[in-house]
Amino acid sequence: MASYETLLVERRGRVAVITINRPEKRNALNIKTREEGAAALEELREDDAVRVVVITGAGDKAFVAGADIGEFKGRTAVSQRDVMTGRSLFTAVDTFPKPIVAMVNGFCLGGGCELALACDLRIASDRASFGQPEINLGIIPGGGGTQRLTRLVGEGKAMELILTGDIIDAQTAFQIGLVNMVFPAAELEIKTLELASRIAEKSPIALRMAKEAVKTASRSNLDEGLRREVDLFALCFSSEDKDEGVTAFLEKRKPEFKGR
Repeated sequence: MASYETLLVERRGRVAVITINRPEKRNALNIKTREEGAAALEELREDDAVRVVVITGAGDKAFVAGADIGEFKGRTAVSQRDVMTGRSLFTAVDTFPKPIVAMVNGFCLGGGCELALACDLRIASDRASFGQPEINLGIIPGGGGTQRLTRLVGEGKAMELILTGDIIDAQTAFQIGLVNMVFPAAELEIKTLELASRIAEKSPIALRMAKEAVKTASRSNLDEGLRREVDLFALCFSSEDKDEGVTAFLEKRKPEFKGR
């Protein structure tokens, strides 16, 4: 792996862990972090040994506390749009073909919440907090918050969080469907890595197809989604993993998927 100024990337078996490493800034996303995050994902995309990616923040205070607000000062509408239409970390996460899990260990606000929303699963510490407080700066979410949050928790709750800028705790986030699981802070890492490792045991091909099928559900109508599901289901039958999975089931043993 390449070395990065604002990230730490390590492999733990078939799972890669990306740690946003700016604890002195509560892991705020600056331009460098977003660029390096997209670059790291591009590298992991091509690494067949990595089947699942976990994203977290350094320290125990913050996952990502938001964008680096200091970079906003002096920007015009044109220059800000140029920044946002360049290489996007949020898009890189959203379009990554392998499962991505957000391990949320503290403040998950603004751009941090948007980063978590772009992931496939969100596992939170009981000390984590979530919100889209951009309205308090006279702006709105710009990294997908208005779109992904609405799709995840519904228009009413998304509207409430975005218009008020309120911050909610992990249990509330779980209750509204923003996060999948909540664990005590001391157990967060081990529980998240256990989940990621369990997913990584599955067929990489089936994982990719399943992820695409589920994402299609919220981005198309039912008829289109059902057609895409059939296509992806049929594609699985061209893989050696499908043959291995069926054979292992019939032989009553654990399958050994190769990603072929």
